Amino acid sequence: MENFEISPLITETEIQKKVAELGATLSDKFKNQDDVVFICVLKGSLIFYSDLIREIELDVKCDFLGLSSYKNTGTSSGEVKLTLDLSTNVEGKEVVVVEDIVDTGLTMNYLLRMLEARRPKNITTVTLLRKPDAIKEECQIDHVGFDIPNDFVVGYGLDYGEQYRNLPFIGQVASLN
Repeated sequence: MENFEISPLITETEIQKKVAELGATLSDKFKNQDDVVFICVLKGSLIFYSDLIREIELDVKCDFLGLSSYKNTGTSSGEVKLTLDLSTNVEGKEVVVVEDIVDTGLTMNYLLRMLEARRPKNITTVTLLRKPDAIKEECQIDHVGFDIPNDFVVGYGLDYGEQYRNLPFIGQVASLN
């Protein structure tokens, strides 16, 4: 495992507060809907997703989708791969996509095109983090936790080479050793 110098960017307390706010907003938005499917984009969104759905004050269905655009490096490869498909039919349903981070917009646009082809009633997107300075393709993001600088971050589900996901905060990678 490589050693990083990691500087806290967003604290555990700030994350918890934002997740609660997003949960309240989504609970209100879908309070009159019967068939809502929350989709976790694996692997990075797992911790955010788990905390978020516990803040939702209604019954929801949960499903998982695996996408990858990183190859154990600090930047997107630009190539998106499906690594796990949904097990739920989303046709005619309210779909909430829960993503960890949106940087280039390529992965989100790929995901939205794929889901739209399955004819859901509506798609709502939620991301914990967005890097406005890294956007290459504009994409639909309905709810954003935090806008962050275009720096590599780890923690709270985000990784580098499958490491650092378990940090309870979002850390900015300051330097490589």
